[in-house]
Amino acid sequence: MISTFSSLLPFLAFAFVASITPGPTNILVLSNSARYGFKAALPIVFGACTGAALLVLAVGGGLGHVLSAHPHLQTAMQWAGVAWLSYLAWQIFWAPVNAHEPSSRPPQSQRLGFKGAASLQLINPKSWMMALAVISVFAAQGQEKWMHVMILSLAFFLVSLPCLSTWAVLGARSRVLLKAPNAQRILNYNMGLLLLVSVWLPQLSLYKSTP
Repeated sequence: MISTFSSLLPFLAFAFVASITPGPTNILVLSNSARYGFKAALPIVFGACTGAALLVLAVGGGLGHVLSAHPHLQTAMQWAGVAWLSYLAWQIFWAPVNAHEPSSRPPQSQRLGFKGAASLQLINPKSWMMALAVISVFAAQGQEKWMHVMILSLAFFLVSLPCLSTWAVLGARSRVLLKAPNAQRILNYNMGLLLLVSVWLPQLSLYKSTP
């Protein structure tokens, strides 16, 4: 049972790796924290963790079966996510720089916020792969499944929160290096390109593996 320590520990290890490794959400947290400070990135952190946990809950509640039965819907959602994340990468790449220091408040067009970060998980391919893996590997079957799914969802939230917060801290620590406009511009270029690569590389790998 997932409630026992022996079976919960592998899931916690999986959740840690899935949350701490670079992906679109991590890069967005790092970029916003580096430009606008740790506090500005907190809504993104909480929104992303909440969205991912709710996604695990939804997939465990039957949404995963719906998508499996309608592969065209899954493909449409996947490419919608790729398009939106690519747009965010474009915004980060061409974000304006400040001649004195990084802005303490992001402009309206650059604010992702709690709702935006939570919604991002719905069209983030990495989040879907994570949620499907959680339910298929760690969730029990039968009458105990729903209770297990809720425990998995809560556990994933508790694990992902410090992981994404670590990325926010890293970004905030780098702010001292971003007072020069050239440094800010280099950060924008690198973050935009990293986000674009993290979005498109899995898609290209999937395309090459398809017969």
